[in-house]
Amino acid sequence: MDGLTALSATELSVAIHGLKVSCRSVMEAYLARIGAINPLVNAIVSLRDEGELMAEAEAADRMLAEGRSRGWLHGMPFAVKDLSEARGIRCTYGSRIYRDFVPDYDDIHVERIRAAGAIVIGKTNAPEMGLGSHTYNDVFGATRNPYDRTKSAGGSSGGAAAALAARLVPVADGSDMMGSLRNPAAFNNVIGFRPSFGRVPSLGNELYLGQHAVNGPMGRSVADVAALLAIQAGYDARDPLSLPTEELMPGKTGDFAGARIGWLGDHGGHLPFEPGILGLCRSALEVFAALGASVAEVPPGFDMDRLWRAWKTYRHFLVASAQGADHADPDRRAMMKPEMIWEIENGLALSASEIAVASSIRSDWYRYVQALFERYDFLVLPSAQVFAFDVETHWPRAIAGRAMDTYHRWMEVVIGPTMAGLPVAAMPAGFGPDGLPAGIQIIGPPRADRAVLQVAAAYEALTGWTGRAPAIG
Repeated sequence: MDGLTALSATELSVAIHGLKVSCRSVMEAYLARIGAINPLVNAIVSLRDEGELMAEAEAADRMLAEGRSRGWLHGMPFAVKDLSEARGIRCTYGSRIYRDFVPDYDDIHVERIRAAGAIVIGKTNAPEMGLGSHTYNDVFGATRNPYDRTKSAGGSSGGAAAALAARLVPVADGSDMMGSLRNPAAFNNVIGFRPSFGRVPSLGNELYLGQHAVNGPMGRSVADVAALLAIQAGYDARDPLSLPTEELMPGKTGDFAGARIGWLGDHGGHLPFEPGILGLCRSALEVFAALGASVAEVPPGFDMDRLWRAWKTYRHFLVASAQGADHADPDRRAMMKPEMIWEIENGLALSASEIAVASSIRSDWYRYVQALFERYDFLVLPSAQVFAFDVETHWPRAIAGRAMDTYHRWMEVVIGPTMAGLPVAAMPAGFGPDGLPAGIQIIGPPRADRAVLQVAAAYEALTGWTGRAPAIG
């Protein structure tokens, strides 16, 4: 049975459709592994009744016996991140306020995952309302890193990343505002892909202003990630800013001889890094050189403190817009973690002119990045500034002796692509001396999702990092 859970999602799909394995046996294998391993990591939450899941798997087998398939994910177990709605399954958003909420609808990308044949088995754990890149909450507790269960799995897609690393699901969805697909990918030695803004449509709370958070795929291979993205992506009239449907699957081969890679590193000393991270990620640049690409340092050219100030303004504004009504209710406010209250109260104090200034800075940043893409084909920098930290610590208070002045300052390395709406592949970069994974971000020009997946696949082909599973079972 463990052999089935070791297969990649694309391999599993081929085996199912070739009638080499039954959907029932796949479901049995995954539920058995979840039963044995999930108590150690707490990645899967709100798991559905086993009898119901087995009945759905058997129905999927009957369809295949009749020569019918619903799609690439036919009969495969899938756990949806607990920040996205899945019809009939509890969706807590990691908050005690919503601990009993059961939606009667799917978010758009979940609707598409179901339509492609997936059997939704439950949810993956997430921090309260997705705030903070460490997955813990008062509803389900903390998710632990499969490579070291005393460490964080990152977040906010920490449950998804840990479930992938521990082989509890074949492929997973996530979301990303401040690195939530990228930081946990680095912590768990898996792949996360932040699509261009608008690539994956969403029902969203704020369709026009919420241009920072995106939904996207996670997996143990670029092929799996690309295949899931192809299902999630495409225009939907319910999301007015969604992009047209287009080909996203990378080709089998790619020639990157002469490609130009720009290494952003620590932005000219602006960002602190835990010892070992920067050097490990820099060594991953050798893979691009082996592909025939040229690699060059990108000299500092933008005031990154200015970008951080704009980011904080946007973050305050968007969190306050989404959760302000809950904050206004004293009983609900009492159930919020301090970081959320801090975000909301700062957002409520903002003036329209302050938000306009942040928007202007964001535009300046976009123009700066566009100019960089005239000199470089792709940009690279680390996915996280630290290795996975103690699971009982809510967030790192200092990095390399530099104090972190907010609960999310230690994640600053991820804000640049978010602020420009760029596609990013978060790829493994190897392991530190304590056996903890690290990762890099491969960043492409606006809407160049397929090109980023193509170079990510070439990078993956020259490394063996994703083949290294944690010794957890």
